[in-house]
This record gives sequence, C-alpha cells and structure tokens, in this order.
Amino acid sequence: MTRPGGTTIKNSRRLKVRVKTGKGRTVSQKTWLERQLNDPYVAEARKLGYRSRAAFKLSEIDDKFRFLKPGGRVVDLGAAPGGWSQVAVQRVKATEGKGKVIAIDMHGMDPIPGVVIFHKDFYDEDAPQLLIEALGGEKADVVMSDMAAHATGHRQTDHLKIMALAEAGFAFATDVLKPGGTFLAKVLRGGTEGEMLKMMKRHFESVRHVKPDASRSDSAELFVLAMGFRPID
Repeated sequence: MTRPGGTTIKNSRRLKVRVKTGKGRTVSQKTWLERQLNDPYVAEARKLGYRSRAAFKLSEIDDKFRFLKPGGRVVDLGAAPGGWSQVAVQRVKATEGKGKVIAIDMHGMDPIPGVVIFHKDFYDEDAPQLLIEALGGEKADVVMSDMAAHATGHRQTDHLKIMALAEAGFAFATDVLKPGGTFLAKVLRGGTEGEMLKMMKRHFESVRHVKPDASRSDSAELFVLAMGFRPID
C-alpha cells in the first residue's frame, strides 16, 4: 500500500536494528526503542517531516472514507505532537486559505503552518465556543482525537481511561459539529466500546470501527469513525 511520498511502507524491508541493554536502560525501554528503530512507519514519518507515525493512521482512514475535504473545518483534540494536524492541513488545503485546522492540547505544541493552536484543556467550559470563534463563527466539519492516557500496564484500567477520553471527545463533538459532520477517535478493544457505539448511533448516520495498517497488529488500538452527525435537541 502506498503512502505519502510514494513509499510502499507495509512491504518495505530493512536490516533489523538490535539495541543492547545499556546502563540505565531497562528491558522494557530496550524493547520499545528496538521497535521504534525497526518500524518502517517511524522511518517514513521522519523522512516526510511528520511529527509522529500516527499521521499514517489518519491518512489511511481518510483515503478510504474521504472526510477531510478541501475547505473543511477541522478540530484536533489533544493534538500534540501534531501528526494528525499536519495531515489535516494538507487535505483541507488550509495553507491555501481553503480550510481551517484548529488544534487544542493542554500540553501545548510547536507551531504548524496553517494550524491555529490553543494551549488549553478541551474540558474547559469555554473551549467549545472558543474553537467555534476560531473557525470564523461556523461549526466544524470534523472533530478528531488520537488522545491516549498514560499507560499503567493494567489492561482494563488503560481501557477505561482511553474510553473516558473518547467519550469526552464525543460529548465535545456534539457541541461543535455541524449537521453531517464527522467524529473520529481512538479507542481500545475491551468491552465498553460497545456501549459507546450505541450512544453514538443516536447522533450519527453511520458508526464503525476501523483499524488502519499503520496501527500495530499486536495492539488493541482501534478507531471509531462516526459520520453524518444529526443534532438532537
């Protein structure tokens, strides 16, 4: 499968890099570093100037479902380090004045051409209206979230934490999306995502799980994609 830059990432082959367990480096840190060094998506992200390999996940999903359209208004929740915002800018043509991308993250992030960045918690009461004003007074076409809480190592705890973020993102999206809009968020397999889907189906014409190739096969990570927003009074 071809990604931005014309590289067939999935089938690319490189010599495997092995990392020694050095002073001050744990086995788990060694394993993580080895995986990063041998991940073709990480290498391609560096080559193309993307801030994270997650950029390819959004690219793949949008290649299939086409919700990031030229002229679109996009809100990226928990956007740091900015990989998803970089993809959105390209696809809505924000640097050409055709679309808008608003990124919000409580930790802040480095500037990205074409992106308006708010160093702010999207849980704040004034956040929805602030972002709508930044979009020129219009609501968003897309709200997206690749947020994940810090892992504890306890599977069920981590699942509940990321689902809480996804549900908060969904509640936020219902405030700022225009009719027909799209919501995309990271979730994890584990049980409670079924309840979230039922809730979302009341507000959207179609709701589905997607797992792009760039999402590691051994990961419980999924993305929930809801399209065709229907406001409920």
